[in-house]
Amino acid sequence: MARGRPKARLIVSPSERKQLEQWARRRKTAQALATRARIVLRCASGMQNIDVAEELDVSKQMVGKWRQRFIDRRLGGMLDEPRPGTPRKISDEDVERVVVQTLETMPRDATHWSVRSMAKKTGISRTTVHRIWRAFSLQPHRSETFKLSKDPLFVEKVREIVGLYLHPPEKALVLCVDEKSQIQALDRTQPLLPLRPGHPERQTHDYVRNGTTSLFAALDVATGKVIGECHRRHRAVEFKKFLVTLDAQVPNDLDVHLIIDNYATHKTLAIRRWLAKRPRFHVHFTPTSASWINLVERWFATLTAKQIRRGTFRSTHHLEAKIREFIEIQNEDPKPFVWTKTADQILESISRFCTRTSGTGH
Repeated sequence: MARGRPKARLIVSPSERKQLEQWARRRKTAQALATRARIVLRCASGMQNIDVAEELDVSKQMVGKWRQRFIDRRLGGMLDEPRPGTPRKISDEDVERVVVQTLETMPRDATHWSVRSMAKKTGISRTTVHRIWRAFSLQPHRSETFKLSKDPLFVEKVREIVGLYLHPPEKALVLCVDEKSQIQALDRTQPLLPLRPGHPERQTHDYVRNGTTSLFAALDVATGKVIGECHRRHRAVEFKKFLVTLDAQVPNDLDVHLIIDNYATHKTLAIRRWLAKRPRFHVHFTPTSASWINLVERWFATLTAKQIRRGTFRSTHHLEAKIREFIEIQNEDPKPFVWTKTADQILESISRFCTRTSGTGH
């Protein structure tokens, strides 16, 4: 039953709906515009003003205002009206010129534009260039890398592994397995200067290498517990020893699903024979160049950040002892990494990226 006074009917055309949905999806910028778009979309679906206000946690008066503004002025009514103050000195053409220059050209003496070089090129102040770049989220000084998997079975492998994360089989353990090889036991040439007020912790830039070790680790997807083992070498022999450790620590009544990459030591004849004799072990290989899908890589990042990057180690034994201690502490109160995206969402995201970079979608 409708509540309050009768409202003018609000009808949104397909093109208007597309623009409103685009505004409503904004997460960081122009949140006021995003809220107005959500108000109009909900009103167009037949909701009453008071219900829209409760759902979006805004006032009823605000809902009524933007509902009527859209009816009277359509999409143009969603934007802020010009405010009093000093008139703009930079025209829309100047803004467009800076954006086009940034996106489509390069300076003669560099690979990317800086605020100073763009200001000199366009004759606009550095402060204005900076504001324009910030408004359009342009950061010419930044550069990131990416790599797309060329695995012919990429789709099948993604669906298989993500399925294990989101819907693990009953009476089975899903373990993400990998090696963090060549971990260096680094010691500094001078004593560390500890943290104190006004000064961060400081280390010498030079160091002494005291050997390396390789960590074989298996992350239990369900509980977040880790089984780890250090070896001085990184061969199929050591990997087989680690598999024996897993076999001994996992109860005999559970199947074991191993998510591992395509490293050569995981596919040797000796490893295949060992697995063939133990039918409860099921191996799921990740796609090539797709280490991001193996959750143990995220745990390796935590280990590096908390224990290795700023650590000083007098010997390889010292390094291995610290790694084992870290694993023990983590296992006292384990917290699993929760996988949230479905395989379809991942594949759709990759498809959009391919379309954006190559224009082919493949």
